[in-house]
Amino acid sequence: MRCPFCHSEDTQVLDTRDSEEGDSVRRRRRCNACDKRFTTFERVELAMPAVVKKNGSRTDFESGKLRASLSLALRKRPVSADAVDAAIQRIEQKLRSSGEREIDSGQIGELVMRELKRLDKIAYIRFASVYRSFEDVSEFRDAIDEIDVEPKPPGLSKLRAH
Repeated sequence: MRCPFCHSEDTQVLDTRDSEEGDSVRRRRRCNACDKRFTTFERVELAMPAVVKKNGSRTDFESGKLRASLSLALRKRPVSADAVDAAIQRIEQKLRSSGEREIDSGQIGELVMRELKRLDKIAYIRFASVYRSFEDVSEFRDAIDEIDVEPKPPGLSKLRAH
């Protein structure tokens, strides 16, 4: 590590500590040439993979596009901004930790669908209808059946019957 004051490469680590968050290491250093002290931080740098679109073109991952897709599906639905932020963080974390340099846009779509299924069933159906390009009512029915397998709270089936 070069000294930021005299640019000497002869530095010595005096103290090493993990950060409170546990995501970086703090090192206190001393330059053997000028005797000044400085602090460095070491963190893991995980880059987002490039997105391979259906037509084969490649583009950088854009968190804004992910947020826009989720927001559109969740429009006028009772889901908090914190829940949406958490979903975005989970998707981005899965992409970063995959270790892949490139990821198919379809895989991102599946991650979005999984998160929407957890957040709001209506938003899930909205997104699925566009993402999977539903052509007829039977495809809607299949998607609804996919989420309708979960047990319903008591009394809900009585309300639907009337």
